[in-house]
Amino acid sequence: MKILVGSKNPVKIDAAKEAFSQYFSDVEVEGIDVDSSVPEQPLDEETFEGSEYRASILKKLNEKAKIGASFFVGIEGGAINIYSKWFAFGAVCIIDQTGKIGFGTSPMFELWQEAVEDILNGVELGDVMAKITGDSDVKRKGGAVGFLTKGVVERKDLYLSGIKLALIPFIKEDLYFKK
Repeated sequence: MKILVGSKNPVKIDAAKEAFSQYFSDVEVEGIDVDSSVPEQPLDEETFEGSEYRASILKKLNEKAKIGASFFVGIEGGAINIYSKWFAFGAVCIIDQTGKIGFGTSPMFELWQEAVEDILNGVELGDVMAKITGDSDVKRKGGAVGFLTKGVVERKDLYLSGIKLALIPFIKEDLYFKK
């Protein structure tokens, strides 16, 4: 089974391979860079819009190029305001070859005030973390959550949860896609 992920980021690709492998056999995952159509640092619903756009672009690319993929995964990292606080999270959208769609989110973690100010001014959280850690590639590794939890929780862990949750409608089609 071939799955396309709308990113070349190895964290997102590895998370998709691991999540899909828990439900399906012979999983092959390919990352393709696609646009998200949202700002570099999406906020609130823009995060979901970005993940859905990525997945829909992959589906169109699959049809045009006859790649033969079964699922298209869009993952978008963003920030959301809930309970008068800002949280970082990942929105996941999965579309299958028939156009069925499922959404999931990663666990969220609270952002500190300086980071909130930066992201509200359009600075991507990855750039905030690069400034703090001195590692410009932190988002392709453990991410902000890896730094904040001293490696106990990694970015891949968050995306893995989000992808598994976005797969629920496909695992329980009788509940979500009634004819």
